[in-house]
Amino acid sequence: MDGSTRPSTAPADASAVRPAASRRQAFLPSEVDPTVFDETFLRQLERLLLLMRSPVRGGLKGGRRSVKRGQSVEFADYRDYTLGDDLRQLDWNVYARLERLFVKLFVEEEDVTVTLLIDASASMASGRPAKLVFAKRAAAALGYIGLASEDRVAVSALTGRLARRRASMRGSGRVFRLLADLSAIEPADGMTDLVVAARHAAAQLHGRGVVVLISDLLDPAADKVIRELAATGSELIVLHVLSPDELDPQLEGDLRLVDVETGDGVDVTVDLATIDAYKARLAAWKAGFADLAAKRRASYVDLSSDMNLADLMFAELRRRRVLG
Repeated sequence: MDGSTRPSTAPADASAVRPAASRRQAFLPSEVDPTVFDETFLRQLERLLLLMRSPVRGGLKGGRRSVKRGQSVEFADYRDYTLGDDLRQLDWNVYARLERLFVKLFVEEEDVTVTLLIDASASMASGRPAKLVFAKRAAAALGYIGLASEDRVAVSALTGRLARRRASMRGSGRVFRLLADLSAIEPADGMTDLVVAARHAAAQLHGRGVVVLISDLLDPAADKVIRELAATGSELIVLHVLSPDELDPQLEGDLRLVDVETGDGVDVTVDLATIDAYKARLAAWKAGFADLAAKRRASYVDLSSDMNLADLMFAELRRRRVLG
């Protein structure tokens, strides 16, 4: 029996099997998830918001409120007038009572860009369900939440040594364009340097916002990917997705595991002790990413590609304080 591996800091015998069927599939609503375009599901998604640890300074007004004070219709507070302040913001009624000049402050709405980074390396095509299909489902739901919140949403595929970014969009009416952008993402043929691709993606970011990386992190330098993206100053969310077979391998006997990108193989003998050692290393590997993310003020969520989309959106990501 043959398997396949992606060389990484993960346990050496992690498996990743390329599907036998053609990788090119129409990304129709029914193939995303039967619930994605259900009206009730969409209305529930519209009640959610990607949480941010700190306010963001943006350009155009968006739908996200912050503690930053600016000009809008909702009054927030006063502060003392200082030379150079806009005289139109003076409260003359207060002046008539107190004979002191105060400037009115208002709640400012922020313009936020949500960037969805989809790892499209060859290893993401593996698993049942395939990790890349799960990534597209999660990105579709998170992207819709952003669009419904009047945030800008952009999709970028990490493949080869590049981040192929599509133009950003705004408004829930752009959901079909969001799906079209996701539809265009296919797993790479050959090697993907996830660090270089992430660096390329970081260079395309403008201002602060939310960056969601959906990846299996099966790269020898995956920790550098988190560091590169966290260094942009954006709110980083890492969705670490592995397949059920990678989380709980159902293997035994003498096997040859083959890397889907390089073709390199390794011979292993799998028994109960091997599986136990694998799971221990897997847990330590994920714990390392969680610790790194915490130090970089990023959110890390480990997931299985067979997780129900509704459970992911309304339970897991809310429990992890990614959505609120």
